Amino acid sequence: MQQRSLGRDGPRVSAIGLGCMGMSPAIYGPVDDAKSIRTLRRSLDLGMTFLDTAELYGGGHNEELVGKAISGRRHEVFLATKFGITRPAGQGSWSLGVDGRPQTVRRSIEGSLRRLKVDYVDLYYQHRIDLEVPVEETVGAMAELVREGKVRHLGLSEPNAATIRRAHAVHPIAAVQSEFSLWSHELQENGVASTLSELGIALVPYSPLGRGFLSGHLRSPDDLPAYDFRRTLPRFSPENFHRNLDLVTHVEAIADAKRVTAAQVALAWVLAQGDMVIPIPGTTRIERLEENAAAADLLLTNADLDSLSGLAREVAGERYADMTWVNR
Repeated sequence: MQQRSLGRDGPRVSAIGLGCMGMSPAIYGPVDDAKSIRTLRRSLDLGMTFLDTAELYGGGHNEELVGKAISGRRHEVFLATKFGITRPAGQGSWSLGVDGRPQTVRRSIEGSLRRLKVDYVDLYYQHRIDLEVPVEETVGAMAELVREGKVRHLGLSEPNAATIRRAHAVHPIAAVQSEFSLWSHELQENGVASTLSELGIALVPYSPLGRGFLSGHLRSPDDLPAYDFRRTLPRFSPENFHRNLDLVTHVEAIADAKRVTAAQVALAWVLAQGDMVIPIPGTTRIERLEENAAAADLLLTNADLDSLSGLAREVAGERYADMTWVNR
């Protein structure tokens, strides 16, 4: 597996990582812990050692799962986790809040280290920006964890450009995680991408395959289980789903010409957007993991990149029903 720098002066990590969210219940459907652990360990065998989890996923289940998978192999892993999204008691499964208070930073890292069964995490993200708490206070508390050796590097998830600058002035930010793919590329238009480039911060795209849509394996909203999180997203609504298949058809045409898969083309486009862009596609299946890993070696022509970028502007629907949740 090729490697890339996590920021201009940051450590080297695998060019493609593994997002682990889907390995926990109540996200995309039923899960199998034994199968997920096999997939996680296979990722290490492939050199795909940049693993991404969060305290939110499965209410701690995800971190415990990752901890089991990397037991005895901690030295091979670049481990990222996140804090700061809360699920208020008595609310629905997708009713979430945000908490960036310094005491929450402290409490969260202790819980994550315990569940992961590690002494430190390599990258610690604020999962969403808390508008009620100055980011300087939150990042200041995170920086204390670096000084204590519990965290190696700091990150933010879904910040806007101004927030990135404010946070970076308190302590160097190594990475920003945001949704970025052929159908989610607002970062190239809202100043975030240019800010990251200027400050030497890595971009870690989550959902680089459009939550599975760009793989070509979904052909109808009915392909999603009734409880699948994606049913809440506007791009998967019946009125938008079939319009967005036009983009998939074009991706598949390029893939067929190169004798690769649509998912590999979609990942190659993301990788081509910069040397410090490190996508973290998620999967629970070893065959998909191996397919994703191979995308690191796929080079698209300038014509391919231009045509894909042009079609990406025609995506129907917002990323979330409530877009105040991101890039604020």
